[in-house]
Amino acid sequence: MDGHATADVQAIATPRLLRRTVRRFASHPWAATAEYAARLGYMARGVVYLSVGAIALLALAGLTPHTRGALGALRAWAHWPAGVALLWLTGVGLYGFAGWRALQSLFDADGQGHGAKALGSRAGQALSGLIYGALAVSVFGLIDTLHDWRHGEIEKTSDRIAKVMAWPAGPWLVMALGLFIVACGLGNAVRAVVDDLGDGLRCEGAVRVWARRMARLGYFGRGVAMVPTGVFMILAGWHERAAEARGVGGALWALHDQAFGDLALAFVAVGLMAFGAFGFVEAWFRPIRPEFALGGA
Repeated sequence: MDGHATADVQAIATPRLLRRTVRRFASHPWAATAEYAARLGYMARGVVYLSVGAIALLALAGLTPHTRGALGALRAWAHWPAGVALLWLTGVGLYGFAGWRALQSLFDADGQGHGAKALGSRAGQALSGLIYGALAVSVFGLIDTLHDWRHGEIEKTSDRIAKVMAWPAGPWLVMALGLFIVACGLGNAVRAVVDDLGDGLRCEGAVRVWARRMARLGYFGRGVAMVPTGVFMILAGWHERAAEARGVGGALWALHDQAFGDLALAFVAVGLMAFGAFGFVEAWFRPIRPEFALGGA
């Protein structure tokens, strides 16, 4: 009986979703396009974090030689039959997510206002948009050089930091970047404890409960992953040795050599996967109304 009831609900919900989609495109075509680009973006971000977390667990189990950052995790897809198609979808989604971040930060699409906390949040969203936009550019750049990419000819984090070191006040810029990453990591960990991360999701109460728990684990895990990355960046700038800088993958693998490192790495890996899974929850249940960004109704 319950199975029949669930099937009936799904049969009713699907046409409603289709009708809603048609109405959105009819009334606000640009906004509907932006909405679904943003939803694809949340899924693309989720895929990135799921990949990073999964590879970290595989490394812990000895099935891969080491953990990897975002690009390194996506690089593994090149060996799959449908890997290039998945990379294209992820790259397009990341562009969509960067665009949504622009609407949130510049045009206040979420209606956060102009208070100090709201402006801080919007500044963070702007930086997030730049980061994911740059990641999208990197994904498509790597697709264009897939042959070399498969053979490992990819620029390392230390190579990129070495270029920054050569700039005027380069070491100071590297240290500032490291401090920023550490601050973001601590901010994510604090959000996991104090924020209601399920607030605003359009879903049933039971779904919101487990989504909130997933988000807490995800934000805390992501925060813990960012802190060592920032610390290595600070040390690289302080010692003026670019080789000390490590990406997320290298920073995570450094946990492996510490006391209780395997346990810490496993926790962070699960947290990153939880954050990725929460991206799919946001893609489905998060209210996204881009038309509000420009004063539309």
